[in-house]
Amino acid sequence: MALTKDQLIADIAEAIDAPKTTARNAIEQLGQIVADQLENGNEITLPGIGKLKITERPARTGRNPSTGAAIEIAAKKVVKFVPAKVLTDSVNK
Repeated sequence: MALTKDQLIADIAEAIDAPKTTARNAIEQLGQIVADQLENGNEITLPGIGKLKITERPARTGRNPSTGAAIEIAAKKVVKFVPAKVLTDSVNK
């Protein structure tokens, strides 16, 4: 089962002994900071979790699955997540 935003907020609030509103504001600000930094082309390192960075995906030719016709897929920027070694090691115990 996936951890919901409300569960994450409750867990953080309990761990740092703070009100849920404080934890909610911190999570929302973290999301905004990450989005702003990535928008400006910067990488974000979250210690113990991993790194977020923008990569360029080039234009390519794809296929329409229902008709089989060739279509052009435009180039775009995508967010790439690279997990930290600590996180990878803890998952693969």
